[in-house]
Amino acid sequence: MNAENSTPATTAPTPTQPSAPRKKTNGKRKRNLIILTTIFLLIALGFLLMYLLVWQHEEGTDDAYVNGHLVQVTPQIAGTVQAVNVDDTQGVKSNQVLVTLDDSDMQLAYERAQSELINAIRQNQQQTAASSQAQAQVIAQKAQLARLQSDLKRRESLAGTDAISAEELSHARAAVVEAQAALEATQAQDKAAKAVIGNNVALRQQPAVLTAISHLKDAWLNLQRTQIKAPMDGQVAKRNVQVGQKVAPGSALMAVVPLHNVWVDANFKEGQLANMRIGQPATVTADVYGSKVKYHGRVAGLSAGTGSAFALLPAQNATGNWIKVVQRLPVRIELDAKELAEHPLRVGLSMDVEVNTQNKNGKDMTNVGEPNKGDKLADVDWAPVNTIIDKIFAQYAQ
Repeated sequence: MNAENSTPATTAPTPTQPSAPRKKTNGKRKRNLIILTTIFLLIALGFLLMYLLVWQHEEGTDDAYVNGHLVQVTPQIAGTVQAVNVDDTQGVKSNQVLVTLDDSDMQLAYERAQSELINAIRQNQQQTAASSQAQAQVIAQKAQLARLQSDLKRRESLAGTDAISAEELSHARAAVVEAQAALEATQAQDKAAKAVIGNNVALRQQPAVLTAISHLKDAWLNLQRTQIKAPMDGQVAKRNVQVGQKVAPGSALMAVVPLHNVWVDANFKEGQLANMRIGQPATVTADVYGSKVKYHGRVAGLSAGTGSAFALLPAQNATGNWIKVVQRLPVRIELDAKELAEHPLRVGLSMDVEVNTQNKNGKDMTNVGEPNKGDKLADVDWAPVNTIIDKIFAQYAQ
């Protein structure tokens, strides 16, 4: 064998295996996977706890709106509008004058009523004087009758003697009869005079005087009603009156919305009412303020009428079959007065409502609430007109 033809045996170098770094990478991946799995488990556990502790006890809706009373402002008498002092969106206070009617006719009627009372007092005084005069005449007639009866008795004792004639005795007897008739006439006049003034009834209780007082109060009240005032604090809405307009009693001039007494009507699906009870707490947010402003209220009850119908599917399909409609029912949410004063709401604003249904000790939603005292207008203050009446009596009832 030749050396040239022989090929030397060569051996390929064996590559070095990086076993240690690979083990390190696998361990890191495993730790990351464990951490990630743990995070997901903690998140799932958090969601589970939130559901068990919170979410399963909450019912929410964004189909909710602010509602409130709309107090109509109406005149109580007919008249022509002389002035309108407010406009829409303006705030007003209770008893603030909103509209003024022309009071010319009412002022004249009030003055006539004062004159009527003065005349009633004077007539009563005249009737009282006439009664006193009739009473005095009765006393005088009684004295006259007693004197004539005494004279007749003395003459009758002298009858049959030359001291008195028969004609004189007859005249004495006739005089007594005439005096008795005159006494009866004056007594009748006295009785009639006393009947006119009510048999010693006090002046203020005399029928004619009472009628005049009633007319004066009525005229004074109509004069006050030319000033149409706000029934309560609130904001003006729906103004429908202009200067110069003739208005009739009961016609709507404007409305006053008491912003301190608004609530939220939250439209919940029927299935959401199963765990809902009266008195449960509610958290409410308004779109106009955002989620940073939260109102805390409570469930007040369920409206007697249903709310808007919310259909998940069309009410009738192509084959003519009717599909069940999910009805929404308005639940009234009362708001905290202090929070409402800090962030006022307007009727019609959109709201989001969350009700905590965990406490189920309250009354069922179908329970009818107890009647409350409700709103009330202020009673008429008669003190000013009573003072005027007292002055009239002090001046003319002397």
